[in-house]
Amino acid sequence: MNTARIVVLAIAVGAGGVALYLASSSDQGPPPAAPIVQLPTMEVLVAKADIALGQSLAAGDVQWQSWPVSAASANVIRRSERPEAATQIAGSIARSPFIAGEPIREPKLVRTNGSGFMAAVLPAGMRAVSTEISPETGAGGFILPNDRVDVILSKREKSTDRGGGTDVVNSEVILSNIRVLAIDQAPKEKDGQNTVIGKTATLELKPEQAEMLARSRQTGTLSLALRALVDANAPEIQSEDRNAKRDSINVVRYGVPTTTTTQK
Repeated sequence: MNTARIVVLAIAVGAGGVALYLASSSDQGPPPAAPIVQLPTMEVLVAKADIALGQSLAAGDVQWQSWPVSAASANVIRRSERPEAATQIAGSIARSPFIAGEPIREPKLVRTNGSGFMAAVLPAGMRAVSTEISPETGAGGFILPNDRVDVILSKREKSTDRGGGTDVVNSEVILSNIRVLAIDQAPKEKDGQNTVIGKTATLELKPEQAEMLARSRQTGTLSLALRALVDANAPEIQSEDRNAKRDSINVVRYGVPTTTTTQK
């Protein structure tokens, strides 16, 4: 065999070996991905859709959903502990709203046991007391359920130290930072409305505050002053502040003089 044929044969054998190596390399897939760490989970009871304040729950309003064990609070309802919880809470009333996917917590539910809605949602020791309002005495209808208000008493009295026996109008805050439970029979905001024109406002009061409101209603006109949301946790006005010095303003209306007092 001459030298040329030997060279050609060697080249062919080498090319075949390279081709075989490349083919075997292409059959190998990408390197395996690192394993994903699986967090331990459990099934908890969550709201299937938004649940509004005062809504009566049915079994179809909730569902079981996987939840990380490390993110579950102590008062969530676990399927491993209460597999029949979905039917057990049926008929309960939501004391606070739930959003879809939020874990159901029993402190935010209350069982009516035959009582009405308002009696069921009232905290222990509190009373629901209604008072008449109008657009003029109710912040123009911008007071909504769950807002906080101050109750102002205005009463007209005869002045004893001024000539002519003119009237003096005194105003003072008798109750501070009071929660509004309902406007008329609406205990919650509906359809995103930002005003509610009603004739009565139901307030959440302590027993002694309820007595004060009942007495004040007989002596003058009650008005509700809407508080800012950021002031909801502000301390109540103390009695010495309520009795702060007032300035008097003489007002002449249709030729009849009256005196109005303003509090500093």
